[in-house]
Amino acid sequence: MSADVPITEVDLQAYVDGRLAEGRRGEVETWLASRPDEAQRVAQLRSQRDALRALYDPVLDEPVPERLIRLAPRGSRARELALVAGWVAIGAVAGVLAGWQLHAWQAGRSPAMSEGASIARSAAVAHATYSPEVRHPVEVGADQEKHLVAWLSKRLGARVRAPTLEAAGLSLMGGRLLPGEGDPASGAEPAPVAQFMYQGARGQRVTLYVRTEVHGHSETAFRFAREGGVRVFYWIDRDFGYALSSSDLDRTHLERVAELVYRQLEP
Repeated sequence: MSADVPITEVDLQAYVDGRLAEGRRGEVETWLASRPDEAQRVAQLRSQRDALRALYDPVLDEPVPERLIRLAPRGSRARELALVAGWVAIGAVAGVLAGWQLHAWQAGRSPAMSEGASIARSAAVAHATYSPEVRHPVEVGADQEKHLVAWLSKRLGARVRAPTLEAAGLSLMGGRLLPGEGDPASGAEPAPVAQFMYQGARGQRVTLYVRTEVHGHSETAFRFAREGGVRVFYWIDRDFGYALSSSDLDRTHLERVAELVYRQLEP
């Protein structure tokens, strides 16, 4: 393909995914060499891809759900179709890598997953998606903190706060509104979610995920989860669910930050 053919977004996405022919890959690299902003954006896309793969690649090794096999009629051909259906379902989860859709996990989530664990999983995905961003890590910056908090409180329908984490060496960068997860069984609309992002002196990032309309009052104690390379401390306090995530801080350090957050949010 000639270098006179314009480089498109499709080319860039294929380049990130390693799906370009060698000749076209060289053309894209030459094009990026003279466009540092685009090169930086491509690097961010690669970071997001790697982070999401770290979260979801283990799903590909999971066995086909027994419920899908049980649904298939007797007979080897029917069983084969059930196995294919199972792999299609798993593939739908892996499709998050291509579409960057944060809510895609809801459809494939295990019914047995607790609400707290669901919050931890969603928080980890959100952290993996936005923490590598260089140019647009937040929607509203810390210089507009009052507006940010008022806006998120209005959208969530409850008062939210951005804790001060300077004592832990972390400064507020800002925050953003995220799509939440609805309940397909009841037809409930997804409730919006807030994400606050903090950064340390060495560039380490921590995000606080805040969700309302939570009904898991029995999970008030801190719980720890690890989703790929993202460590998460999460807890539920009345109708709020919180999850503190980081791929930069170790578990001990992140737990200290979580305790600092909890003390400030406790009424």
